[in-house]
Amino acid sequence: MAATRMKDQLAYMIASVNRQLENELEERLRPGGVPIEQFRILEVLDASEPSAMGEIAGQSLIEPPTLTKIIDKMVADGLVYRAPDPGDRRRVLILTAPAGKALFKRLRGVSSAQEQRLVELLESEGATELRNLLRELIQ
Repeated sequence: MAATRMKDQLAYMIASVNRQLENELEERLRPGGVPIEQFRILEVLDASEPSAMGEIAGQSLIEPPTLTKIIDKMVADGLVYRAPDPGDRRRVLILTAPAGKALFKRLRGVSSAQEQRLVELLESEGATELRNLLRELIQ
């Protein structure tokens, strides 16, 4: 069997699509002055608030040391705040501040528009099939 060219390797193709989508999202978030990592954190919190740092790191795909720095900046900017977990005082939870909620509400459409564009590009059945295939790879 002939060697697969790098550009035809599945891992390369997935990484390329990821980079393209991330660049597109960053470009669309730039006018709002929001880095993609902060947007991802706000997305995670919108879906499940409050969240512990480990949960946010796993869902936003941000390494814990980097996440801590980003959260520190977001706290300083008044977008999120820390609170002790009522069930375990040693654990800290992250919650969205009103300014963070307003920012996410304003920018939420950016990722929704990207998702809609992908679904239209792939057609509904293709998007569903790709989603299922990627879920298998993630597990």
